Amino acid sequence: MIRLGVLVSGSGTNLQALLDAIAAKTLDAEIVVVVSNVAGAKALDRARAAGVATTVIEHAAFSTRAAFDAALVEALTLHRCDYVVLAGFMRLVTPVFLDAFPMRVVNVHPALLPAFPGVHAQKQALAYGVRVTGCTVHFVDAGTDTGPILAQAVVPVLDEDDEATLTARILAKEHELLPTALQWISEGRVSVDTTAGARARVHVRGPRG
Repeated sequence: MIRLGVLVSGSGTNLQALLDAIAAKTLDAEIVVVVSNVAGAKALDRARAAGVATTVIEHAAFSTRAAFDAALVEALTLHRCDYVVLAGFMRLVTPVFLDAFPMRVVNVHPALLPAFPGVHAQKQALAYGVRVTGCTVHFVDAGTDTGPILAQAVVPVLDEDDEATLTARILAKEHELLPTALQWISEGRVSVDTTAGARARVHVRGPRG
């Protein structure tokens, strides 16, 4: 079992997907703390309803991103987190944060990376006219959505789609993919190859047994 810290800023539907997967015993993990930079985030209510510890660390209270990240690290370390999940966390993290959890920070992004990184990925996909898009679970590095890819799922783009409908269908896939990828980690099937001079790559071994 792995101990997860989850960082949130909004409604927390991916957090809920993790809580549901843990309750259903399809994810062998414990969420030990949920941290938000927004005091009124609905995700905090979801965590409290599940009996999970919560902490609010408002970024506006800090003069630099590094100082804010140091406070995040302190809270997550206090709860002995093995991995950190960015579940709708609307802040870029700095090396202060990443160095504390090297290749142990997991993000879910609403596009098939490396296509459409950054914000408004669904809008980017529609503007480009792609026929398929999807979501990506990846480890976080110092770039914007450039970390090694752990898992991806494809979502078709329909002729009648607008940003709202496409976003909803991608989000449904995120709710499936994120718990699955974290279960691979929990089972010890995931390794990251950071061989010098090569782009970091994720390897996922087959199921045990």
